[in-house]
Amino acid sequence: MAATLTVWQRDDKMPATMTTAIDQRVSEIQQALRDAEIDGWLFYDFRGSDPLAYRILRIDPTVHVTRRWYYWIPAQGIPVKLLHRIEPHVLDALPGQADCYVSWEQQRQILARLLAGGLRVAMQYSPLNAVPYVSRVDAGTIELIRSYDVEVVSSADLIQTFEARWTDRQLESHQFAAAALRRIVDQTFSHVHEAITQGRGLTEYGVQQFILARIREAGMVTSSAPIAAVNAHSADPHYGPPETGSAEVTRDALLLIDLWAKRAEADSVYADITWTGYVGRTVPVKHREIFDLVRQGRDAALAFVQTETAAGHRPFGWEVDDACRKVIQHSGYGDQFVHRTGHSIGEEVHGNGANIDGLETQDTRRLMPRTCFSIEPGIYLPGEFGIRSELDVYLAEHEALVFGLPLQSEIVPLF
Repeated sequence: MAATLTVWQRDDKMPATMTTAIDQRVSEIQQALRDAEIDGWLFYDFRGSDPLAYRILRIDPTVHVTRRWYYWIPAQGIPVKLLHRIEPHVLDALPGQADCYVSWEQQRQILARLLAGGLRVAMQYSPLNAVPYVSRVDAGTIELIRSYDVEVVSSADLIQTFEARWTDRQLESHQFAAAALRRIVDQTFSHVHEAITQGRGLTEYGVQQFILARIREAGMVTSSAPIAAVNAHSADPHYGPPETGSAEVTRDALLLIDLWAKRAEADSVYADITWTGYVGRTVPVKHREIFDLVRQGRDAALAFVQTETAAGHRPFGWEVDDACRKVIQHSGYGDQFVHRTGHSIGEEVHGNGANIDGLETQDTRRLMPRTCFSIEPGIYLPGEFGIRSELDVYLAEHEALVFGLPLQSEIVPLF
């Protein structure tokens, strides 16, 4: 039979400040559940299958876990931990009553008792996998929970509330990163100008490494190397220059750089921008025309968000994508805009809030205050060139803010 342990049990060695913060987090979750009229939030993990659970519950992600665990936070009452008896301390950091199981039958009996009463339960699940970033619980576990006469609802907006919203310190770290990246853009274009003027050989890889060095000098880190792409390579949205064999940067080449980084400090968040330059004096007409269409789409999306936010509305991610995409579709280049308009930004460059997406998914999450996302439309002409322009938008309560100004208004001639 299951062994019920002490109510609100936790590791006594935990610092008081940490326990207070975790208790506060659980209380905030319970209030959010009541506001959403959801009976509880059921977290589930098997061998790190749900990294979001560890982040939201502030559990050490390096803890050794080999068995399934559940953590039930009811809208009212005491949370419950369900653990295997050989790993009873996995959730010691969390408040609540602990039940242990050994057999699969015991596990199911405890779940049935815990979830009795036709409850409405949030889990890391997205109907039809519409938002794959949220879908962390496997289909079989969802079937198991539903077998207890439970209505499983998506935790998508709860995740945004407790994972994607920034603190004041994180906002400051984003402002720092956005300003630093904006300086690095100018430094990079100056570096290209000097290298070409002095006849020094320069490749895409060399440009990429120059950007990486500037990121490190600014006290920042990045999850992966930036993009530096010339001419036809710029038509590949995720191009990465190889160390050997990358294209040379020459006169009259289009150069696209996409760079993202954050402070090298815990809890810092990213900035992410894309700029294009022309290694010459006069930008070709077609390049200018394509850039202008991309800029119009970018600015239409930004204006939509700013107008909606000022009016007290919280648009869906797909609506912002739609505002941008219509401009490019109307110009006749809809088929060449092959990715979503933007992504959530957080401690990872691709964060866990709403994406600006009505193409790859229809993101029905609302854009919440204190979250950030990119707007980065692109038009890609295979075999010729591609243009992308990217900015980041932070949502305050009544305004949508962009840092790292000025924004790019035209392709920058580097001579």
